[in-house]
Amino acid sequence: MPKTNTLIKICGLTSEEQALQVAKLGAHAIGIISVEESPRYISAKIKKKIFKTLERLYPKIERVSVVQNCPIDSIIKNFLGNPSETIIQLHGDEDIDYCKKIREKIPNIGLWKAFRIKTEKDLDKIKPFEDFVDAILLDSWNKDTYGGSGKKINSIYLKKLKFSKPWWLAGGISIEWIDEILKEIKPDGLDISSSIEISPGLKDIKRTEDLFKFLKRI
Repeated sequence: MPKTNTLIKICGLTSEEQALQVAKLGAHAIGIISVEESPRYISAKIKKKIFKTLERLYPKIERVSVVQNCPIDSIIKNFLGNPSETIIQLHGDEDIDYCKKIREKIPNIGLWKAFRIKTEKDLDKIKPFEDFVDAILLDSWNKDTYGGSGKKINSIYLKKLKFSKPWWLAGGISIEWIDEILKEIKPDGLDISSSIEISPGLKDIKRTEDLFKFLKRI
């Protein structure tokens, strides 16, 4: 396998204890779900507490707040004062106009946009967004959920992808798939959630540790 400097984001954390455990393992980014319909949702108050602790103890880790089709004013309200996140990740059907507006209202926070990929044609709609976001995240399409389904994108759609911004791959990321990902797909980062869970929002820390050890060996 090739050597890799691939970034790792662990998403869907729900407790301060597990956030610190994951940070200690070497995560580059930690995501918290701010979508009430998600089984991994936690309140703005708990999110802020976790992110403030991470900011104090692991300031270099990106703190990602995942939102979905949320009014921008509601996002600002959920900052509870000053924002504790470093990244807002848009994981819904937000359009370019939305991205422009959030840039204007929240200029000091990074902006990532997720796209759900069902067919190869879904990749065509990404290009116009590249000038308005800091990173792109590709997730699998699922009729029941916008993310965290554990389903993989068809690998054939992902080979030889090139974007002008860094891009992250999500959806069923596991040790078994990493060999192909790093050899043939080569994203800038991996976004991992359900494949290392005991239940939604509760990570298997041993499995998570094994994943980091595996990546560090290659």
